[in-house]
Amino acid sequence: MTFSDTRTGYARSLVLGCVLVLLLSSLGGGACERFFQPPPSDSTAVYSYASSPAPGGIGKLYMGREIAAVTPHDSIAIRLERPEREVAEFPTRVVEALDLLPDEVVADIGAGTGYFTFRISPHVPDGRVLAVDIQSEMLDQIRARMAADSVSNVHPILGTVENPNLPPDSVDVALIVASYHQFSHPHEMMQNIVAALKPGGRLVLVEYRGEDSTIPVDPLLRMTEAQARKEMAEHGLVWSQTKDFLPQQHFMVFEKPMR
Repeated sequence: MTFSDTRTGYARSLVLGCVLVLLLSSLGGGACERFFQPPPSDSTAVYSYASSPAPGGIGKLYMGREIAAVTPHDSIAIRLERPEREVAEFPTRVVEALDLLPDEVVADIGAGTGYFTFRISPHVPDGRVLAVDIQSEMLDQIRARMAADSVSNVHPILGTVENPNLPPDSVDVALIVASYHQFSHPHEMMQNIVAALKPGGRLVLVEYRGEDSTIPVDPLLRMTEAQARKEMAEHGLVWSQTKDFLPQQHFMVFEKPMR
């Protein structure tokens, strides 16, 4: 059962309950409004819910932003590896802008097929790339490419919707490219990502610019810089800079304060 199925069933039950109340008593519409409450939120009580999901959304809101639905692995694999990404999103320039040192540990959060993972790998010959994804099918593709190309510094990691399963204080740079907006539990996930960053470590968030309505991407797949900064600040990350060298995306850098 999906989140949407749960919400639909919940809403139907409440509506039927309200009808029954109105038929059996003269409590009026106010009583029905009191009965019609949103479903219980996550234990952290940081989420709210829309009365109905927007197209492409799950109806769950975090800090005023509706979370986008996750694309199935078979569809996203094709989209991630499309040839036009090289000229539309400049992945080579994204990796160069990370300013990596040879021995750094980089976490590619939402690694997918390893599109960025294997571009980062040569830049950290004495370090590691932790390829994190919640879909095991994606990690299978990464392992296959590791074997085919004899890559030894990539480590696939199966995460969950709440936790990337990274050791604490182990990551120099965490990179999230065009996937943060789909995190179903962004609060819990960011808590664990921040815990995994070393003091002084960096989080780089690449998202389609929400300020630009001319970008041919659904609204829920875009984020404004202001929204991103608000959500990262919630977890103690300090905005460092935004590099707007990409034609359609923000390249936003946040730092974990030194202890």
